[in-house]
Amino acid sequence: MSVHAFSDLGTAAYCPRQLYYHRQHGTDREPPPEIEARRELAFRYPEFLAPFDDADPLAARPIDVTPTQYRTNLSCASERLDAWGALCHPAERDVLLEGKDCRGIAHKLLALNEPTPSLVFTGAPPERGVWQPHSVRAVAAAKALSWERETPVERAFVEYAAHGIVREVKLTTRRKAMYREAIDAIEAIDGPPARVDNDAKCKPCEYRSECGVETRSLRSLLGLG
Repeated sequence: MSVHAFSDLGTAAYCPRQLYYHRQHGTDREPPPEIEARRELAFRYPEFLAPFDDADPLAARPIDVTPTQYRTNLSCASERLDAWGALCHPAERDVLLEGKDCRGIAHKLLALNEPTPSLVFTGAPPERGVWQPHSVRAVAAAKALSWERETPVERAFVEYAAHGIVREVKLTTRRKAMYREAIDAIEAIDGPPARVDNDAKCKPCEYRSECGVETRSLRSLLGLG
């Protein structure tokens, strides 16, 4: 069995066909500087919650909500999460984890009763929980950490840094099944996989034109597909 990158597992959970085209093109996945600037927000929570006299430390930061809402989100997380202190002061950061069937970077490793990974994303969160690709990546990180440290890891965290929102991801049976489905989807790729049913996923995709989504949608509108 191959060892799969966390990013590939997340892409496969979103759209296996997108992963196929990514591999065909060898697209560079190095994050641009603006992504790194947003991710860095996750390492400065105490600073953003501390009282200030003059300039608001959030005023010039790349956040996607108002400073007031950002602080409210952080305050809610600090009251709700037992791991808040560890999230603010992780034991390690940007750690490469090597598991039995997956590998990738955990942005934070938390020293709790059990070692716990946290992954930082820079987009908007859903109203509840985490997006499925992020859930799959969180499970991958927990499994890789468990394999590497030879200890059970039953949860992870996902941080939406530009919103100040942190969500716990427990390794439920359902989430583990989605992780296995992503692995199966990757290992089944030997040509372009079937297109996804949800065309909304295709709008931001850089491979949309060659994938043929627009042609299919037009045929559907004309009653031909």
